[in-house]
Amino acid sequence: MKEFDYYIFIDYSENLIGYSIIENKKLKELLPKISRFRHYRSARNRKLYLKNIKKTLERDNIKSSFLKLKIKGRHKNMEIYLDVLEFLKKHENCIIFISIDNKQYFTFRKMLGIADGANVIVKKESELIEGTSEYKVSLILDNLLNIERLEK
Repeated sequence: MKEFDYYIFIDYSENLIGYSIIENKKLKELLPKISRFRHYRSARNRKLYLKNIKKTLERDNIKSSFLKLKIKGRHKNMEIYLDVLEFLKKHENCIIFISIDNKQYFTFRKMLGIADGANVIVKKESELIEGTSEYKVSLILDNLLNIERLEK
């Protein structure tokens, strides 16, 4: 598996968009804390599942592991993209992994203006392999978006 300096996750949930950026060393520290996380849609009792995940997020202070974490209304997607592009520009010598929601993949790739290269790898969320560290960490943002969406 390729080692990345940073991991960026961009995801949507109905009317919300969010992104998270985590460093490689923080990702490795975080993985044991999120072993119980799964995709929201696969939970039998979704309300109870999110209640437990919310407790875990707070108890283990999971949000503090991220370099950046932001959730906004879907109409603010350009703000999210600009934050990510600014981060990429500041860290152009780093190897970066980006996972983006399938529906926004092509739009984001066009805006990014680069193909997969040596420094930036962009994957659709559906291309993440279940059980990998990338998949597990993507579940954090997925769950945060669902918690936020249901609280509104």
